[in-house]
Formats: sequence, C-alpha cells, structure tokens
Amino acid sequence: MGMANGRKSIFITGAASGIGRATALLFAEKGWFVGAYDRNADLLATLEREIGADHCVTGVLDVTDRAAFAAALKAFAAAAGGRLDVFYSNAGIGKGGPFIDQPWEDVVDLVDINLLAVLSGVHLALPYLKATPNSLVFSTSSSSATYGMGGIAVYSATKHAVKGFTEALAVELKALGIRVADTLPGLIDTPILPPGTAEAAEREGMWRLMPPRAVAEAVWSAYHEDKIHWYVPPELIEFDKLATAAPEAVRDQMAASLAARGGFSLPSEG
Repeated sequence: MGMANGRKSIFITGAASGIGRATALLFAEKGWFVGAYDRNADLLATLEREIGADHCVTGVLDVTDRAAFAAALKAFAAAAGGRLDVFYSNAGIGKGGPFIDQPWEDVVDLVDINLLAVLSGVHLALPYLKATPNSLVFSTSSSSATYGMGGIAVYSATKHAVKGFTEALAVELKALGIRVADTLPGLIDTPILPPGTAEAAEREGMWRLMPPRAVAEAVWSAYHEDKIHWYVPPELIEFDKLATAAPEAVRDQMAASLAARGGFSLPSEG
C-alpha cells in the first residue's frame, strides 16, 4: 500500500506556488496523498512542512527532462501503492511581448514547458492512470485559449494546444475509463502577475482577480463531475462562446484595448 495507506493520490507539477500549491493543500485537506513537484526546492520544503511528510512526497523536477519525469512518476506510484487517481499537469511559464520582438529562446521555452512537457507527462502517466479506476488527467490551460491574446501570442498558442489535446484525449481515453479535463483560468492572484496588476484588477465581472484556491476547487470538482472545461471564474465561458461566434469583433475589441494600454503584459494565471 506504500506511504499512502490506500488513500487516493494526486501528482501535481508546478506545485511549489500559486495554483499548484493551492491544489496540493486542498487535496491534502481532503485526505488525499499528494505528490508535489517543482523546480523550486525551498518552496517545496515549505509545502512539505505544511502538509506533513506522512501525507505527501515532494521532489525537484524539471518537466522538460523526460527521464527525470518518468523516475518521479515511478517513485510516486510506488509510494502511493501503485495508484494514480489524478495527474495534474500544471507547470507552466509566462513570457510575453510582441511576437516580432520576442527572443526565439523564449518561444522555444514556452513550447517546451507549456506544451511538450504536458504531452510528455501525460504520456508517462497513462499506465498508472489506466491501472486506477475512475482516474483523471487534468491540465492548466488558460483564458487565452478562448481567443489568442496579443502580447502573449506564443503562450496563447500553447494553451490553445493544451485545450485541444484535452478534448481529443477525452475522446480517446473514454473507453479506458480515464477522464480528461482542464481549467481555463482568467486573472489569478499568483506570482506570475506583473507588479501592480493585482491592485489594478477589476473587482467584478469575468476579469476580476481570483485566488488560486478557486482553481484548486475546480480541480477537486473535476474529479467528482464529468465536465471537460472548467472556467475560473465561470463567466469566462461566455467569452469563449463570443470568441467562437464573432471572432472578428473580439479581434477588434482586443486590438483597441491593447492599443489603449500602450503595451503588453504577461499572462495572468500560473
């Protein structure tokens, strides 16, 4: 049975801060056995102390290192008694600016971490998920996957890809009893926000500032419900519908807003 002693288990990447940390804490509160992985060893140590060493496994992990990813999953599955109820691919980075000026190294980093590492992690996790009844693949997409956002074009592209991958995999894995879902967060109060963004954020509406805990609660709900896309806040689904129905109008509105701001900013979740 391993350290988990029969408890359900969740493996989380990008767990040291923001959404990942909030999710680790919530699932631990619910009595789950938590695997928390990130590049930041110091913040992982703080999280481990908060959860308790008997209730989690933590590890430093670069999600672009496939061999290290495979080893982390294998070790966690052993500690969890061979089961993996939720695999949460949350690790991601935000690098913005006009695409014409963006360093190619930033483009490669965004694709490697926000997309290729998601595909790699899910691919490696599938044998453990297949062996666990009612398991769930969950990923952090973005509100920028509803409509590509100027100033974060490559970031938006990776998150559109994650959303599409989620939908396609949900079809493929249904016959195996593995569910697949994602979250499309809007403005979330995490360290990825540029300075001053939280203070200037709206207090109402779909672009209001939300706590990381709200996304963690979406992950929890996704395990207990059969829904593919989880919008945080829920009103963002209306923006997604509008982007599909009237993409030219959304383009013009967003271009005007970008021009009015006079610049670019990083994505808002993480």
